[in-house]
Amino acid sequence: MATKRDYYEVLGVPRSASEEEIKKAFRKLAFKYHPDRNDEDEAEARFKEINEAYQVLSDQEKRAAYDRFGHAGALGDRPFSGFDFGGFGDIFDAFFGGATSTRRAPQRGADLRYRLALTFEEAVFGCQKPLSIIRTEVCSECRGLGSAPGSQPAQCPACRGSGEVRRSQQSIFGQFVHVAICDRCQGEGKVIVSPCSACQGAGRERRHRKIAVKIPPGVNQGNQMLLRNEGDAGLRGGPAGNLLIALDVKPHPLFQRQDHDILCEIPINFAQAALGDEIEVPTLEGSVSMRIPAGTQNGEAFILRGKGVPYSEGAGRGDQVVRVMVVTPDSLTVEQRRLFRELGRSLGPASLPKESKGLLGKIKGAFSS
Repeated sequence: MATKRDYYEVLGVPRSASEEEIKKAFRKLAFKYHPDRNDEDEAEARFKEINEAYQVLSDQEKRAAYDRFGHAGALGDRPFSGFDFGGFGDIFDAFFGGATSTRRAPQRGADLRYRLALTFEEAVFGCQKPLSIIRTEVCSECRGLGSAPGSQPAQCPACRGSGEVRRSQQSIFGQFVHVAICDRCQGEGKVIVSPCSACQGAGRERRHRKIAVKIPPGVNQGNQMLLRNEGDAGLRGGPAGNLLIALDVKPHPLFQRQDHDILCEIPINFAQAALGDEIEVPTLEGSVSMRIPAGTQNGEAFILRGKGVPYSEGAGRGDQVVRVMVVTPDSLTVEQRRLFRELGRSLGPASLPKESKGLLGKIKGAFSS
């Protein structure tokens, strides 16, 4: 016959352990080796050993006898079968809270996602856009009951309205009660006797919906908007989900965006750059006049104040940055060639502007050092 292990060793506590320490150790081990939770071959025997040790060490008289006389004193020369395992189910429930109700709680509806395309102008100035979505809604015919109009769901005969079924199992450890969701009503506690013809008893239906969405000024590519409670309907009275809108902004043929500023490039000819000129510059709100000063260099930028993107966080707008590009003609008439030659002779060799000389000097100095 196998030697019985020391009860303190079984629970993994010292002989000086307090009642609370013994209880804590038992709870941890019983949860680990309970036959309903652990299907290892040795789990049942281990669980039986743990229970035996706890019944002795949790009782002051039995613990005192065990400390003095060992296993014989604790058992009173009785075999292990004399222990009361029938009440262990109550002990286990006391430690782990017993079974809880499995009736299903209200459930929030699923979130929906939608990609919305905007023009460059719509993103800058804002707009109102119609959306067409398909979502799950509470059935308009039965108002979510699932029953045909004029009828009501009946109490589930299998669980008597509790939404759960209990099955008792007798073992050598006593009687254990297993609680599970009712197969008949799926935890609802009610069954549909006369299903609604519109939703076939589901209480919900798929429908097309058109929603008007207000797009605020200043949105950009990749921005997202959240419309609360515009997603799928919830279950059992739960709230609806949300609608998440991802914005796709189409590129503009003339303009680019940098934060709240709008960038564009405008071509000018040599004469305009050298002599200066008044030119028309396109903006998102129509053309405006802009003065090009004499001696303007290729790539020079000018600012049109307040012609950019509105600030979403307050009043005001960004600017429009106009970069002028001096265009070299690729074909000239005979007369134009003659005039350019005369101009070239009169101008002499080309030289960099003062600012460019300074920059070039800094670059050369950096490389030489």
